[in-house]
Amino acid sequence: MRRLLIESHFLPSIEFFALLQGYDDIQIEAHEHFEKQSYRNRCYILTVHGVQRLTIPLSRRHGKMPITSVKIDNEVRWQANMWRTLESAYANSPFFEHYRVDLYRVLHSGERFLFMLNQQILSLCLKWLGSTKTISVSASYDAEAGRDDLRNVILVKEPFTSRTFLRPVPYHQVFGSTFVPNLSILDLLCSVGPEAGQVLGSVSTR
Repeated sequence: MRRLLIESHFLPSIEFFALLQGYDDIQIEAHEHFEKQSYRNRCYILTVHGVQRLTIPLSRRHGKMPITSVKIDNEVRWQANMWRTLESAYANSPFFEHYRVDLYRVLHSGERFLFMLNQQILSLCLKWLGSTKTISVSASYDAEAGRDDLRNVILVKEPFTSRTFLRPVPYHQVFGSTFVPNLSILDLLCSVGPEAGQVLGSVSTR
């Protein structure tokens, strides 16, 4: 069984799932410190106004705080605002209706911790992709985990096309005439539905 070590992401990108190709067990790093301006609490979707960032609000400053201790600020009406944005972006897409009930349930679950919400969403996305991969969490922090350590490979400010083993694979998107690569996996799922797995296999050239 091949095991991949990677950090927690919110509604992960196409790149994230492309990196999972060829691995049976996805181990999520549970002993790192939270990093600001990362995909841990944000993702990107495509709307009529272009690319838009969705962010999970956090309850306080998180410098040097373990990722598993980071709390979501549920005092803010982020769920309602985020859901309106998602519906505006994907209500007219071919496959949003297939995912909306499960996605609504998870986003409105009242989960208090970012890490746990991300784990629930990851499980949901893998189910939508028809994947049999298992998800586990790291038992401790290992600074040198080996060649299957892909922690902090996916960076907000670094395009995934800079990695030679990944390439953008265009598919029809709801908005715009120019293809936007590497959005949240939700964009791909809502656009192509059950063909999403084939697209992911083409993105990764490893």
